[in-house]
Amino acid sequence: MSDVRALIDPDMEAEQLREEVRKLRKINAALMDRVERSTDMSANAFSMFETAISLEAKVRDRTSQLEDALGRLAKANADLGEAHALADAARMRLRDAIESINEGFVLFDAEDRLVLYNEAYLGFWPQIADHLNGGLTFHDIAHIVAHSQRPAGAQVAPDRWVSDRLAKHGIADGGQVQRLADGRWIQINELRTSEGGIVGIYTDITEAKAEDARARARELAERNVVLQATLDNLSEGVCVFDGAGNLAAWNDALRRLLSLPENFASAFATHAQLLNWCRDTLHIDDGGCLDWRGGRGDEAAVARLCSSEDRHFEIRSNAMAGGGQVLGFTDVTDMLRAQAGLQETAETLERRVSERTGELVEVNQKLEAEVAERRAVEAALMDAKVAAEKANLSKTSFLAAASHDLLQPLNAARLFVAALGDRRLALPTRALVNQTSTALDSVEDLLEALLEISRLDAGAIQPEIGHFRIDRLLKTLAMEFTPMARSAGLTFDIEAQPLSVETDVRLLRRILQNFISNAIRYTPRGSVRVTCAVKGETVEISVIDTGPGIAPEKQSVIFEEFRRLDTRSQGKGLGLAIVKRASEMLRHPVTLRSEPGKGSTFAITLPLGQDQSEEPQERGTSSRDRSMRDLSVLVVDNERQIQSGMRTLLTGWGCAVTTADGFQEAVTRFSGDDRPDIILVDYHLKDGETGDTVIEKLNRHFATPIPAVMISADRGEPLKTQLAASGTPLLNKPVKPAQLRALLRTMLH
Repeated sequence: MSDVRALIDPDMEAEQLREEVRKLRKINAALMDRVERSTDMSANAFSMFETAISLEAKVRDRTSQLEDALGRLAKANADLGEAHALADAARMRLRDAIESINEGFVLFDAEDRLVLYNEAYLGFWPQIADHLNGGLTFHDIAHIVAHSQRPAGAQVAPDRWVSDRLAKHGIADGGQVQRLADGRWIQINELRTSEGGIVGIYTDITEAKAEDARARARELAERNVVLQATLDNLSEGVCVFDGAGNLAAWNDALRRLLSLPENFASAFATHAQLLNWCRDTLHIDDGGCLDWRGGRGDEAAVARLCSSEDRHFEIRSNAMAGGGQVLGFTDVTDMLRAQAGLQETAETLERRVSERTGELVEVNQKLEAEVAERRAVEAALMDAKVAAEKANLSKTSFLAAASHDLLQPLNAARLFVAALGDRRLALPTRALVNQTSTALDSVEDLLEALLEISRLDAGAIQPEIGHFRIDRLLKTLAMEFTPMARSAGLTFDIEAQPLSVETDVRLLRRILQNFISNAIRYTPRGSVRVTCAVKGETVEISVIDTGPGIAPEKQSVIFEEFRRLDTRSQGKGLGLAIVKRASEMLRHPVTLRSEPGKGSTFAITLPLGQDQSEEPQERGTSSRDRSMRDLSVLVVDNERQIQSGMRTLLTGWGCAVTTADGFQEAVTRFSGDDRPDIILVDYHLKDGETGDTVIEKLNRHFATPIPAVMISADRGEPLKTQLAASGTPLLNKPVKPAQLRALLRTMLH
């Protein structure tokens, strides 16, 4: 191991201190000599005393300076010893670190002389061990290694190997691989140091090379197996010769077609031997097709039909680009015999023209029948497609009709129950009426949820995206659910921020209603909070409750229809199914965060919208409501039960009720100047008549507009848009008596 140069050199400072001491001694000697020469017999005592005092002061100063210089010299010697100790320790640590690595390590200085190395490096080049004390350069090492024929590349041309190695060493910008004469492989990585030297790492990669070779051998063997399997499955005989003309591959079909012996692979190991067998033994007249052309890979393939006594072969010869040749033999004897038979058959065709013509006519008729059948199938498919499209277009109408038929009897039942509730009843009877009303509410909620899911699935509800203030919607929900939360003993709080969002307000309202109603329904105690937070370009609205929480394995189940975790509640298990469909339609992500015993948080993320200005608040009216007593109400509905229920309910409020099933019956109920004060009309009437046409005709009949209310089970957007344009209020079936009474009072202002 060579020495490492010391990083600190204090010799210069010590030499300066010695030089200064010599100067001080020389000055002291000169002063003493001057004193001795100046003290002659003629000098008086005072002059001698004065001179002595001056000399004493100078000697004292020089002595002090000498002592200081000696002290600095001693300190410098101590620092020098400490520096040597630190350098020795650093050198030992560096040597131990370098010796501890498995790779060979070598360091060359800026003049390309060997500075540092380890034993692993000597393991690769043991022949340089005797030359280490001679200040070896990399050039010397390369020549020693090359002439010892240690690298495999230096065994043929040592000088060329040295030249190539010196060139790569001079670049020192990456790795290279060398193979040694003993079969080992080393990877050399050389990089240049900041002082201009070169550091090299020598790694033994023999095992990696061997594994790579084994992998390539396995891959080659697998390819050979696949190639042999392919050849064995060919019906034609195939043989492959390498560039030297030796047999490399063949299949059993070759041996069978050419009647080769069992051990033909050893007897016909070359192209020439197989050629002799084909020409001399089988007497195949190949016309030069079997000639060797393995060295001419650019030639086109050659194919020829050859005969061999009573057999015939189709021979194909193809030269491979990398040298070698492929020969293919196909026995076409049977095919030629078949062709001869066909030729013989062709000679009798004229005698059977009429027969063949009849067969062709029959075939043509079959083809025409098949074409007609296919056209019929295509027409049926087209009709099915048109029918499917019509069915898809009629889904909305079907849902509206279904809603009407389902909700008509429910509406009548609610009207009768409401009329009973307005009468004086015994307490047990009133309790039964209340229970009936509650049951009807449950049926109504269930039907509304089912119909809403059906409309969402059928695409009858299309989102109308707009920009609006979220705080206004949340304040409306606060007024809607605060009584429900208070009755449940819960604290209900909504944190509304004046933020604008971009979405469909109706669908968002429905989603939040389901979130809040579920939170209040399933939270036995504590609170329900609604928060609104901005996250980047989105707004997250969260409904947080202190309920029992939801287990992780059940969090995805609750969004399915009729799935409830708490069967004791009055829920139908459809609210979250509606939420899932509406959120997917709006493309607003819905998330659920919940742990058992720690409550649940349902959240929906909306995009931020454009800022909306404050809308002026509607001024309240101070006018008193007109009394409903003796109010003339015309009820137009084609269901007698609805007419009877409306009559019973409105009569209980003091109204004078007239019923009709359509326009014609309505006009017969009034004579002279009699006219109703208000009209309650169902949208879907008999014989395709609709409520809006009845209102229009009645207004023309009575010559003055009459306030009207449309009642319908159709919750589709087209109807809402149509009635909103005409200014006609809409009540959905089943009609809530309190809602109807409030609307009538509002219209009588």
